Amino acid sequence: MTTSSTLSRTDWTLILSLALLTFVLGTSEFVIVGILPDIADGLSISIATAGTLVSAFAITFAIGTPLTMSLTSHLPKRKLMLVLTALFIVFNLFSSLAPTYGILLVLRMMTAVVTGVLISLAMLVASESVPTGKRGIAVSFIFGGFTMANVFGVPLGTFIGQRAGWETTFLLTTALGVVAFLAVYRVVPSQLTSVKTSIADQLRLLTNPRILIAFFIPAFGFGATYVVYTYLVPILKGVLGVPVSWISPILFAYGFISIFSNMAAGKIASHNPIGRLRYVFLIQALVLAALYVTTSNVTLGLINIAFMSFMAILLTTSTQIYLIDLAEKFNPDAKGLASSLMPVASNVGIGMGSALGGLVYANAPVMTLALVGGAVALLTALLTTVSYKLDQR
Repeated sequence: MTTSSTLSRTDWTLILSLALLTFVLGTSEFVIVGILPDIADGLSISIATAGTLVSAFAITFAIGTPLTMSLTSHLPKRKLMLVLTALFIVFNLFSSLAPTYGILLVLRMMTAVVTGVLISLAMLVASESVPTGKRGIAVSFIFGGFTMANVFGVPLGTFIGQRAGWETTFLLTTALGVVAFLAVYRVVPSQLTSVKTSIADQLRLLTNPRILIAFFIPAFGFGATYVVYTYLVPILKGVLGVPVSWISPILFAYGFISIFSNMAAGKIASHNPIGRLRYVFLIQALVLAALYVTTSNVTLGLINIAFMSFMAILLTTSTQIYLIDLAEKFNPDAKGLASSLMPVASNVGIGMGSALGGLVYANAPVMTLALVGGAVALLTALLTTVSYKLDQR
């Protein structure tokens, strides 16, 4: 890692190329939601069955990513990224040709592992390659690829899938994968560290209490948002009473606001990130809980939802760097594994928050979701404070 206090043109080229990679990966992961009905019709399955493509991806991502990172930690990062990006291209191409649900499911699960490892490697390469004081900016830009995927990639892929068939959406992600491969080939340096260590030594990191606490900070942080976000459309329709024609523009605006959230995440990570996150989660708790009151008015409710979007991903950059730094301190040979934990935690949090939200939605007045989401954010603030106090010792 360099010690310069500024980012060179080479640094920026690397950062933007890795952001392009995460944009492609994010588009491939999230676009499936927009074309589920088309897949269901095309493969003659129910929408509920098609929905398992989403849950299977998330579960495989969460389990397969850390295991694969442990198994491949000794391999040169540049070559590994090129091989995995090539596999991503192949899996997406085959997905466009999948004749049955079973084959498509297997291909999506394999894509999930490749996606998780590539994300982790992108974060690790950025952390190792740019000046120490600029890691926050680098990682926030790379996470920004996912934001751009939700704002631009997913709507484009959905639009194409609805008009030219779901298979064409996978041809789009295949073509984007080729662009990402060329970017990785041109800019990712070959002089990157690799570690020869056993998988047992790697996985020992997961038994460290400090790592476990740090893991659940982003898991609960994302979970707090998804308690509410999962049911945002029913809230918009049933509580705020907005016209159906407003839904898509509101969701687009929600994603667009997250661009600024991602920028702010890099600033938070630049100095005392865990100390700052204690207050971020307290504010997030207030913003989520306030929905219980503000949704009685359309204007106030929409403004509150905009703040909810802004708070949603302020945690990403700080927790990503924090997990790598903790690994550097407690188990330096497992930095690769540590770099995979934030993306895994986010998937765990999304699943946990959605499930908790579903339980609340089925058994209580709908806006109870706001109070429960706020409570989870408050729990996250407490967990972050514990971790911060341990750091001070």
